[in-house]
Amino acid sequence: MSLVKVEEPKFVVDLATGSGDVAFALKKALSKEVKVMGLDFCRPMLVNAELKKKKCDYAKDLIFEFGDCMALPLEDASVDVLTIAFGFRNFSDRQKGLQEMKRVLKPGGRLFILEFSQPAKWFKPLYYFYLKKILPLIATLVTGHSDAYEYLVGSIEQFPDKDALTLEINNSGFKDIQVLSMTVGMVCIHSAVAEPDL
Repeated sequence: MSLVKVEEPKFVVDLATGSGDVAFALKKALSKEVKVMGLDFCRPMLVNAELKKKKCDYAKDLIFEFGDCMALPLEDASVDVLTIAFGFRNFSDRQKGLQEMKRVLKPGGRLFILEFSQPAKWFKPLYYFYLKKILPLIATLVTGHSDAYEYLVGSIEQFPDKDALTLEINNSGFKDIQVLSMTVGMVCIHSAVAEPDL
């Protein structure tokens, strides 16, 4: 949240917000004057977010709305900061999603993508052994189902590494792209600034 706070935004939107965990954290970390909105295309998740909001004193003015990342219900150049956590790899069209993000960001506005990535080469065999063999087994024992975890593994495996994602972001009209690798590269935060259209 400190990365967002440094930007001194007036309007922050969390995409693929789910039950709103990131949106709530943003609202708590930023000043009361900052407008925070969470968008998601899954209405049951938004219902959960609204239920959580009722129990949260500091988030009374937090906004949750339906929104598809391929066609955001936001005006051009209206947002100071966009965040998305662990939802970007599920985009049906990453390039289209990035272009839509750039459309709604103000020139100079910043995008933050928190997402799984490809780990360091030395750790990759161990990582995928855990994801493909151990995690589904644990999931089956605990829940009786492993389908969701098998999907998770597939989506992580097919997702680009940090350099390839940096190139995709750059090709979509963003500049000043910075990457923060965490947990041996398994997770990364990409941040980028929306360039003004010429």
